[in-house]
Parts: sequence; C-alpha cells; structure tokens
Amino acid sequence: MLFSGIPFLFFFFPCVLILYYLAPKSLKNSVLLISSLFFYAWGEQKYVILFAISILCGYVFGLLIENTRGKALKRLFLVLSVTQNLAFLCYFKYADFFISNFNAATGLSVPLLRTVLPIGISFYTFQILSYTVDVYRGDVKAQRNPVDLGAYISMFPQLIAGPIVRYSDVEKQLKDRTHSMAKTSLGVRRFTIGLAKKVLLANRLGELCDMFRASGEQSVVFYWVYAVSYCLHIYFDFSGYSDMAIGLGHMFGFDFIENFNYPFISKSVTEFWRRWHMSLGSWFRDYVYIPMGGNRVPKWRQIINISTVWMLTGFWHGANWNFILWGVYFAILLMIEKFFLMKYLKKSKIISRIYLLIVVIISFLIFNATDVKQAWVDTVSMFGFGNLPVFSAETLYYIRSYGITLIIAIFGATPAAKILAEKADKNEGILKVKNALECVVIPAILVICTAFLVDGSFNPFLYFRF
Repeated sequence: MLFSGIPFLFFFFPCVLILYYLAPKSLKNSVLLISSLFFYAWGEQKYVILFAISILCGYVFGLLIENTRGKALKRLFLVLSVTQNLAFLCYFKYADFFISNFNAATGLSVPLLRTVLPIGISFYTFQILSYTVDVYRGDVKAQRNPVDLGAYISMFPQLIAGPIVRYSDVEKQLKDRTHSMAKTSLGVRRFTIGLAKKVLLANRLGELCDMFRASGEQSVVFYWVYAVSYCLHIYFDFSGYSDMAIGLGHMFGFDFIENFNYPFISKSVTEFWRRWHMSLGSWFRDYVYIPMGGNRVPKWRQIINISTVWMLTGFWHGANWNFILWGVYFAILLMIEKFFLMKYLKKSKIISRIYLLIVVIISFLIFNATDVKQAWVDTVSMFGFGNLPVFSAETLYYIRSYGITLIIAIFGATPAAKILAEKADKNEGILKVKNALECVVIPAILVICTAFLVDGSFNPFLYFRF
C-alpha cells in the first residue's frame, strides 16, 4: 500500500485516523500497532509473521539484556539479537547474491533460493538493532510493554522506507505525546507537500528516465538530462516519502527526525552526506563507524573504517555489485576530501558546488545501473566517449516536454522557496494572506495529486526495494 495510492489516501488512512482519535489514550498505541500490521500485511501477507517474530525477538532480547547480571551474559544476548536480525536480513536480501557469485567463481550450479525481499526489512531491522544496542549501552530502558515496542517498530508512517527512527527519539512520546489541531494541521501540510513532491515531480521525472532508457536516439545531452532527472527523481521520491512520514507522525502526535536538508546545495561530499538520508548516515556513524574507532585512530585505521562503513552502506541499498561500487566510490571521495581536498574546496564556493554536483550525478548513474558494465557505459557516454551525437531531435522533444518540470524540480531542490516564505512570514499582512490561502491551496494540491494518480500508472517508491 503506497502513501501516494488511492486505497491509502481515501480508505485506509482516514479510517485509522478516526479510530485513533476516538480511542482512549491507553489504547492509541494498540490502534497504531494493529493498523500497522494490517498495513504491512496488505502487501506482504506471507511475511507478516516474520515481521511479528522480529518484533517479538527485539522485545525479548531487550528485556534479557537489561535484566541480566554479568557483562559477558549481556553481551551474549546482544550478539544473539544482532545475529538473529542480520540472519533474517542476509537470508532474504543477500543469499541469492552470494550464491550467484559463488557459482560464478567456482563454476558450480548451486540453485538459487529465489527468496522474495520482505518490504521494509532493511529499515525495521536497523530500528530493532539500534534499540537492543542502546539498551545494552544503557542509553535507554528496555520497553516492558510489548504493544508500545511493537507500535514503535511497526509504525506504518515510517515502516516501509524510513526515516530510521531510533527508539531513544520516541521513547517518551510512546507514553506521553501531544495531540492538537495545530500539530494535526502541521502534519496535513507536511504530508501534502510530500505527496506533491512524489506525484507531481518524482513521478514525472521517473517517466522521463524510463523514456531515456527506451529511446533509440540517445545523445550526450540526453545523457545529462537523464542523469540530472534521475538525481532529482530519487531526491523528490525519497524526500517526498520522508515528508509524508513526518507529516503522518505529527498527526499521531510524534515528532520524527528530519531526513533531508537540501543536499544539492552542499560544497563537498562530506557535507552532502550530512544532508542526504540523514537518519541512515547517523545510524552508520553511531553504530558502526564510532565503535570501530571513528577518527580517534591512526590514518590507516581511519581508511579501513571509512571503507568498511561505505561498503556496508552501499550493500545495505541492494544485493548488487553496482551498489557496492557506489559505496566504494563515496568512500574514496570522502577519504580524498578528508586527507587532501577539503582545504582547497573551502577556497571557492562556486568550484566546490560544481565539483559536488558532478560527482553526485555520476554516483547516481552508478546507483541506477543494472550492473557495473552499464554504470561504466552511462558515465563515459555522458562525457562524450560513447560514439554518440552531441544532440538529437528526440533530445529536444523531451527537453520541451519535461523542461518546466525540470526547472521546477531544480528550484525546489534548493532552499530558495523556504527562504522566501520565511521572509514573507515576517510581514504580518502577507502572513495573514498566506494563512488564508493555505486553506484553499492544500486541498487544491490534494485534488490535483488525486487526479494525477487516477489518470497515471507510474507510481513506485524507489526505496521499497531496499
């Protein structure tokens, strides 16, 4: 069930919201848990049991870790928790990858398992892992109410594609959170913005990327149009989802962490990854990089730490060599910046931003390739090494057809609109007009998005496959 789908917008979510607000405080988490399990079962009937087992294991291991005396035994239960979660993740997500590569290396024909990837397993696995690790560290108390912990792990607003909400961020909110018209209004506005990002921008840009792949008249310029379109496509797709998740959280009284902060205005790859998918970056920092020693070790160890984290980051995104290459690519860039390039990037904002945009565009060509060979072909073709014409009539056609969408997307990927709105809010008269118009604009956007959804067919969420 997609947030940007008719069943969710007009059936599931209104019913859940009504039940949630009618339920007494003591039962609100139960409503969230039951509705979230139903939401998951809608698309994954056979894996909802696996999901429930993961939640139960997280609950039991959390209690065992907290209530056990003796550091060795606590550590044993933590290791068992980590092993169980990673075993599920590796079996369903990576088993066939390892088998196929083993067959390629040995010439054998070990049959593939053909497992279907459970939706959202990468996200909820990381949430359970962070919970048990934090209990082990003593950063949080183990949750003794299985309904409350189940509601946290399964909460449908952030279940499928994040942001990766840590238990420590919502521990108090699970017991005591604020519900108000102001917060609900904020949630509706944030959800609507995310829906518009997804339906009006990401879906259109995704269509353009598909048309590029199907085109018989690719050119150097068309490759650049495709590369820029894909960067913006994945940004508005994922940031739109995050906006919707945060908005839904507000409606249920939760304050989820931000996941994006205008990453394309960054002046280095280091800054980019502080602004892009921030919940994932901070997760790897706190649970992998820092425990390995972080920056508090000799340079050769820092190189190992950075390489390990980014190989894992790439592999987390998918069981394919292009994702590992994508992670290694960023690891190399980050090490170059850390040990050499950063001091030069700080001297010129213009050059640093051009550098950032080029390396990020290349990174997403690698990310979206079906294999390493296609990643190479796409990259060299963009720079004129693929025996392609510089321009073509078909390229012009698609630029004309999608030019306005591209311009709006480029503008929307910067904080320009936010800055203008903040300046306008300082004027009391403009603020009153803005608040009055919002009552009309928000419903209008919902109507327009609904019309696009009813009329169109391209509506996937990219991060569902991760």
